[in-house]
Amino acid sequence: MALDVRAARNHLVQELRKAPKASGPADLQSYVGSPVPVLGLSMPTMRAILVAFAKDHRTLTAAEVNALAAALWADPLFEEKSLAILLLSRYAKILDDDSWKLADHWVDEATGWGLSDGLASGPIAGMVYAKPVRFRDILRWTRAKSIWRRRASTYALHRFVRAAELDKPFQLLEKLLYDDEFWVQRAVGTWLRECWKQDRRRTEAFLRNHVRGLPNVVITVATERAAKSFRDDLRRTRANRGTR
Repeated sequence: MALDVRAARNHLVQELRKAPKASGPADLQSYVGSPVPVLGLSMPTMRAILVAFAKDHRTLTAAEVNALAAALWADPLFEEKSLAILLLSRYAKILDDDSWKLADHWVDEATGWGLSDGLASGPIAGMVYAKPVRFRDILRWTRAKSIWRRRASTYALHRFVRAAELDKPFQLLEKLLYDDEFWVQRAVGTWLRECWKQDRRRTEAFLRNHVRGLPNVVITVATERAAKSFRDDLRRTRANRGTR
């Protein structure tokens, strides 16, 4: 039987609205940098709601998943949009090119690190890794006017980095090393730190080769797990070479 998208959306929204709150909405909204209203639900609570739904809907088609995700994303609350993201991740194995177009469309709307990072490191990262030709798309995102699309390009590297396949991550991160926006700089540092966990020598060499003009926050975050001596050496080298 085909999914009644409207009924499914209404059911999930009702489950969200009656679920217990983990924190005050204002506190959570501030924490995740959300531009939209927040109910105050925890991520485990939202995942539990989706797991229960998925147990009753094991054989959805990609078209049904896309339609339900789109309906949830159109709703006004952070949790509804987050559930749309979680839905795509839950049904990752059946996502198609229309799923990719849908998630791509959301990227500029997913402002604030909570939505942006969840979308990019979740379903987008999975779809890029499953179909590497999409890597060309996220490379183009590095030139976007939107800081959130540029930031999303780094979080979309998630699966490559976790698999220790670092060629593509270094190729993309190099394009954003000197980005002017703090939230992009911090994301670059985050994923260089994750690359460091996979291949310390290669990541340290990458940082040394590009240290000229490197923003402070990139160095600080990228070297969180590295020796203090290495971090200090990078900063001395950058100072001696002057700005880019």
